[in-house]
Amino acid sequence: MSLKLDALDIRILDALQDDVTTPIAEIAERVASSKTVVWRRVQRLTERGAIRARVALLDHREVGLGIMVFASVKMGRHGVDVLPQFIDAVRACPQVIECHTLMGPVDFLLKILVADINEYENFVWQKLSRIDGVQEVHSSISMSQPVYTTRLAPRPTNSDDTPGGD
Repeated sequence: MSLKLDALDIRILDALQDDVTTPIAEIAERVASSKTVVWRRVQRLTERGAIRARVALLDHREVGLGIMVFASVKMGRHGVDVLPQFIDAVRACPQVIECHTLMGPVDFLLKILVADINEYENFVWQKLSRIDGVQEVHSSISMSQPVYTTRLAPRPTNSDDTPGGD
């Protein structure tokens, strides 16, 4: 069940998405609320999972990871242990920054960052293709990333716009 969000929650989340290092007092002023209320709301949003982490977003190219690859992985079998074992295996690979379970002709879509094509080739041959159950891997290399954002546009979930709790 999703967390009930009101207009104040949305304004607080919007401010945090601009810069998570913004002091609570500044956010409170920006959203026209008190520091105590904003602090409590941030704590509740964090405890309930709406705020998953407070991180720095890095530019992958600037930190030496110049190649972004989307790998579609088809599994040869779908036993009760095969899919969870695959997920555990790719979690252990620092090159894999996202893993999506899909419906359709492939089972997983991986977003992978590597320094160069040689590193990706080695990753496929030495790690990905050796995971139990992997039948096919189809790779697409990203040439550019004209749209990139981590910003979400949450919607209020309270029909009467009452506070989500202080």
